[in-house]
Amino acid sequence: MTIGEWLARREPAPPRALAERVLGLLAPYAGEDAARAADACLDAGEALLLELLRDGCASRQSALDLLAADALVTYAFEAAGADSSGLEERAHRAMVRISALANVGA
Repeated sequence: MTIGEWLARREPAPPRALAERVLGLLAPYAGEDAARAADACLDAGEALLLELLRDGCASRQSALDLLAADALVTYAFEAAGADSSGLEERAHRAMVRISALANVGA
């Protein structure tokens, strides 16, 4: 199964606009093996957050992207939860990566 196929099977399905945005952000990874879904989702979410923080995300136009970043991180942990070994370490690494973005745009 590919990451794209894995994503299409998520339940409940997100609203259409959010689903399209997440699919677009994961497009570079869509054909990869679903075993990489956790890393791909976290990478895409982190890249989007970095872009938002650099551009400033204080307007309503950023709402969909903020929701997409949240969805990507949620999907990352949903995928990682399929194999709970190492989940604590993965969560710690994700927290460190995401918290490091706090200084961007400040």
